[in-house]
Amino acid sequence: MRYFVPFVFCVIGLAVTIGCANMTVTIDREAEIAAVEQAINTSIKWCLPDKDREKLYAHVAKDSSFFIFHPDSKSTIVGYESFRQFAETIFFDPRFKAVSSEVKDLRVNLSDDGNVAWFSCLLDDYGEWDGNPIGWTNARWTGVLEKREGTWFLVQQHFSLASDAEEQSGDADSGNNNP
Repeated sequence: MRYFVPFVFCVIGLAVTIGCANMTVTIDREAEIAAVEQAINTSIKWCLPDKDREKLYAHVAKDSSFFIFHPDSKSTIVGYESFRQFAETIFFDPRFKAVSSEVKDLRVNLSDDGNVAWFSCLLDDYGEWDGNPIGWTNARWTGVLEKREGTWFLVQQHFSLASDAEEQSGDADSGNNNP
């Protein structure tokens, strides 16, 4: 009897542990994907119709994990602070004015646990720098978001321009024309 009681507690503890390990959290995948899409759109359309710092920074990971590859080799951004300095220098310069932005063919995938999402799309993003038109047509935009404390944050982004599309259009400035 003296070994029976500890044995019973061990069996119950093991059963509870195994049972909890097999429990899955139900994720409303449609709602999570809609939230991810909202974060993506807010992150690119933050300046339409007016520049809004709160919207710009709302879905950006505010740590060293934030990363962006741009189409040119000199504009890679590593870390939130580097992004903030870039944004304050370029986007909030009075010479920059956003004109329009359209996210096309957006595809969002969600991890099984619902805490990581990745996306791809085409982006038309146009503006002006000191009165001159700038922007991207059909830029390929991919990224990864993490859900942290209930909010989706961009942690990695990659923008690229298809070189064969530029060659086909015959216009070298059709894709990348930024300050």
